[in-house]
Amino acid sequence: MTEHREHEEHREGFEPRELSDAFDPTQVSGPAAAGFRFTSGIDPETLRRRALDALLAARDRTTLLTDSVDDGELTAQHSPLMSPLVWDLAHIGNQEEQWLLRAVGGREALRPEIDGLYNAFEHARASRPSLPLLAPAEARTYASDVRGRALELLEGAPLHEGGGPLERAGFAFGMIAQHEQQHDETMLITHQLRAGPAALTAPAPPSPPEPVGKEAIPSEVLVPGGPFTMGTSAEPWALDNERPAHRRDVAAFHLDASPVTCGAYLRFIEDDGYGDERWWAPEGWAMVREHGLSAPLFWRREAGQWLRRRFGVTEPVPYDEPVLHVSWYEADAYARWAGRRLPTEAEWEKAARHDPVSGRSLRYPWGDEDPTPERANLGQRHLRPAQAGAYPLGRSPSGAGQLIGDVWEWTASDFLPYPGFVAFPYREYSEVFFGPGHKVLRGGSFAVDQVACRGTFRNWDLPVRRQIFAGFRTARDA
Repeated sequence: MTEHREHEEHREGFEPRELSDAFDPTQVSGPAAAGFRFTSGIDPETLRRRALDALLAARDRTTLLTDSVDDGELTAQHSPLMSPLVWDLAHIGNQEEQWLLRAVGGREALRPEIDGLYNAFEHARASRPSLPLLAPAEARTYASDVRGRALELLEGAPLHEGGGPLERAGFAFGMIAQHEQQHDETMLITHQLRAGPAALTAPAPPSPPEPVGKEAIPSEVLVPGGPFTMGTSAEPWALDNERPAHRRDVAAFHLDASPVTCGAYLRFIEDDGYGDERWWAPEGWAMVREHGLSAPLFWRREAGQWLRRRFGVTEPVPYDEPVLHVSWYEADAYARWAGRRLPTEAEWEKAARHDPVSGRSLRYPWGDEDPTPERANLGQRHLRPAQAGAYPLGRSPSGAGQLIGDVWEWTASDFLPYPGFVAFPYREYSEVFFGPGHKVLRGGSFAVDQVACRGTFRNWDLPVRRQIFAGFRTARDA
C-alpha cells in the first residue's frame, strides 16, 4: 500500500486539502505557477482587507472549537477516523508557518522539528494520537505566534502582478484562510462524533429561519438545456480543481427545488429501502450488509420514535430538514428507489450558477454578491440545516433553493480535472485524488465558512463516508 493510498483510506472531510509539508512550498515555480492565472480585477488593498478578515474569522472559529472543551477532550481521539483536536490546532499553525512565513516571507523555520508530526500525508489519522504532539497550551502558543507574524507579513506583501505566484491576488493568504476553515469543519465533525457532554449547544444557537409560503414551494424545477460556463478563471482564491472556466453543454433536466428531507428519506426506510438489494450499487449493498445499516448515521428508533444525536443532544428527527450524514451509496439508493437519479456535477453547477437572461455564470445562485445570513446557512451559525424551502433570497435563476449552505450535496460525478487543468501549488493538492475512487460534493453545508464555499467550489470524498455533513437532491431527465 502506497503512502498516498494509505492516507486516502483514512480520509474524512477535507484531508486531501491539508497542505502537506511533504511537498516543498518554496518550489512553486515553472509551468504550474505560470499556468495558474489570477484575473480577479480586485485591487490589492481590497484583497488585503479580505485576507485579513478571513484569517481573523477563521482563528475566532478555531478558538471556539478548541476552547469549548478541556485538555483531556482536546488530546483524546474521539474516532479512529478523526485526529485529536489538538493535532488539528497545531497543524493549522504549521501549515500557516510553512506557506506564509517560509514560502511567501522567506523566513527561517520556527519549529522545523514538528513538520513531520503534522504532515497529513505521512501520518494517517488513526496513528496521530501516538505521536509526540504539542500539548494544548504549547499548540495554542505556537499557532498564535505564527499568526502574529503572518499578519505582519500581510501588511506589506505585494498582492499585485509584481508579486510571486503565491502572493498575486493574495492567493496564499486566501488559501491558508480556507485551509483553516476546512479544518474547523473537520473539528466540528469531531465534536459531532464525541461521546462526551455537549460543548457547542449551550447556550443554544439561534434557530435557522423557517420557510415562508411553504405550500407554494415547487417540488422540482426545470433547468433548460444548452451550454453554460463551468468553473472559474477569475475568482482570486479559487483552488486549482475549480479552474479554468470552460464551456459545458447540458441537456434539459428536472432538479429537486430543495435537498431531500428527513421525512422523505424516512419513507425510503419504511419501505425497506435498506433491505432491498435492487436499489443499491454492489459496493453499497456490501456496506449495508457488513455494517448492518438501517438509517442515516446518528439516527435511532426508540419507543416508536425516530431520534438523532446532534452535538451531544438527542432530539426527534426533524422531518422538514434536509437529511444529513448519509453516504453517496445511500443517496444513490434513495434516488433509484424514488425513480430518479443524482445530478451530475455539471447539472448541479448549471442549476446553481447559470443565468439564462444574461447567459452568464454567477458567483453564487443569487448573483455575484457575497453570502449573507438572509441568503444562506453557513459558518456554523445555527449548528443545523434550515428547513427545506428556507432562504428564498438565495434561490438561483432556475428556482432551486439552498444550493449554498445547509448540506453538502452528493453528485453522480467522479472527481476529475477540468479541461486545461493546471496543478497549483503542487500536483498533490488535487491531482492525486482524480479518478473513480472519489465522488464530488457541491454547495457547502451549515458547517462551512463562506471563504471556502462558492458556486465553483468542489469537495470530494469516498462514497462510504457518512460522518461528513452531507445530504443530496435528486434529478430526472426532462
